[in-house]
Amino acid sequence: MRCVFVQFRCMPGKTYEVADAIYDREVVSELYSTSGDFDLIAKVYVPVDQDVGRFLSENLFDIPGIQRTLTTMTFKAF
Repeated sequence: MRCVFVQFRCMPGKTYEVADAIYDREVVSELYSTSGDFDLIAKVYVPVDQDVGRFLSENLFDIPGIQRTLTTMTFKAF
């Protein structure tokens, strides 16, 4: 599994709806609300045999209320 972090900027007033929809999809291992430019951050494990962009697009990025995302790839755990 490949670990990636995805930050979500939500449309005003939609953060809780987006968070609920993310959890309903059962593809994130952790989800947090954050301060700053983004409203949520999720830790996602993507199967090694799957394309990260396609996996995220098909499983998360079509949720209504998401305004923007930022994906951070990881390479090595210390």
